[in-house]
Amino acid sequence: ILDGARKVFMAQGFDAASMNDIVREAGVSKGTVYVYFENKEQLFAALIARERDRFANEMRSTIAQYDTIEQALTQYGRALARHMCSTSTICAMRNVIAVAERMPGLTRGFFRSAPANIRTVLKEWIDREVDNGRLAIADTDLAARQFIELCSGTFFKFRIFGEMTEAPPEEEIAHVVDEAVLMFMARYGLKRP
Repeated sequence: ILDGARKVFMAQGFDAASMNDIVREAGVSKGTVYVYFENKEQLFAALIARERDRFANEMRSTIAQYDTIEQALTQYGRALARHMCSTSTICAMRNVIAVAERMPGLTRGFFRSAPANIRTVLKEWIDREVDNGRLAIADTDLAARQFIELCSGTFFKFRIFGEMTEAPPEEEIAHVVDEAVLMFMARYGLKRP
């Protein structure tokens, strides 16, 4: 059901999508959909939560693979920027923004501190590195938010508002993220003698 709903919402947007379209795409009956979801809003919220959780888990795995702080941040930042600038993410975010006033709980759910959220994944990793004496950071939540913005802010804003019609090339992402890591480490890295 969620896979079918994803295709319909991506193609038509939230407002234009109908439960009939979703049922047809999912290959199930309306009754089956209503067993799991009361309405289109609940289905949309479940889809957004699933995608958020999936990506957060991917990011948790990505950042845990690397030994040095610089390697971990670089790979996290590049994966984040690629994801944030992808056509599917931009389409989904535009759908969420379009319903933000009518469904404020949905948009608040994006930023809620939950285990499945890219900011909390990064914050937890930073907390461990601070505890291990490898970073010096008083406000780890702020540091996580800063790093995410350094890696994705400009690209994401250009993409979401249509200034940039395609995802940036990998070389440009790498350059921006590499600079973000340098800035992050200049502020929060331990000074070596």
